[in-house]
Amino acid sequence: MRHLSIYRNVDVVSKVGSIRQAAELLAITPSALNRQILGLEEELGVPIFERLARGVRLSTAGELLIHHIRNQLSDLDRVQSQIADLSGVRRGHVSIACSQALLPYFLPQQIEIYRKEHPGVTFSVSVRDREAAEQALRDYAVDVAIIFEPVHLADCQTLLVAKQTIHAIMSKKHMLARRKTVKLEQCVDYPMALPSMPYGVRALMEQAATKKNLTLDPVIQSDSFEFLRHVVANNENIAFQIEIGLPTQSAAAAVVSRPVSEQDLPAGRLHLTQLRGRSLPVAAARFADQLQTSFTENFDCV
Repeated sequence: MRHLSIYRNVDVVSKVGSIRQAAELLAITPSALNRQILGLEEELGVPIFERLARGVRLSTAGELLIHHIRNQLSDLDRVQSQIADLSGVRRGHVSIACSQALLPYFLPQQIEIYRKEHPGVTFSVSVRDREAAEQALRDYAVDVAIIFEPVHLADCQTLLVAKQTIHAIMSKKHMLARRKTVKLEQCVDYPMALPSMPYGVRALMEQAATKKNLTLDPVIQSDSFEFLRHVVANNENIAFQIEIGLPTQSAAAAVVSRPVSEQDLPAGRLHLTQLRGRSLPVAAARFADQLQTSFTENFDCV
């Protein structure tokens, strides 16, 4: 296990880009950490880090090594969780990268359900845009990612795809609130509060607007969907969200949501993914199974 301890330390250095900062996180001295790295480099016969004026970065050999290291650490986590399962007590940690839409309602509910049965499992949830979520999978930084309208997916294994209609969110007093559904050309007649360009909702809206020769000219842009929901409560502004992120009736307060006609704005796709070829630890694999069941029960899945 000695090598695995060194591997974990090297992984931390690669993530923070500094031996000094990594040593602080690991509660060891920088000189001791540097000796570990030098010993590993001597054993391999090549440097794994390039020493820079302000920190370090992985060399080409280091990039190859770090992929092996993360594979080894992931396999160890999986075996440890399997051993814990033998005793009937599920332990472990589940790390998730996801779109903002899952934060207010869906993921808290799913984590609560899971931990009631398996209180020994801990969770970490990171908000990531489409490209960053995919990169987090490749870096072994997360076990699963839930991505709306992913960009590449070359290294990802899709476990399930859930259709997501886009809804317009507005004040209960808004003129369009009287309608059961709204059209995109109706929405552009009002001040629009839109997510920033990297997000899938904005990408789909821009594509639909281009096809209809419409121009999206938002009065407010933000990378926070929670902010956008609140900014429409007392005026004519309109924001947009996928259905999994819609506020519940009790949480909605002064706002309502209306689906945008799919003839105007086609539904998007929410992908539940993991890194291709990776065997997930037991806790993460079981949680992914639970998510698939919940998606299938609540959404149109393909």
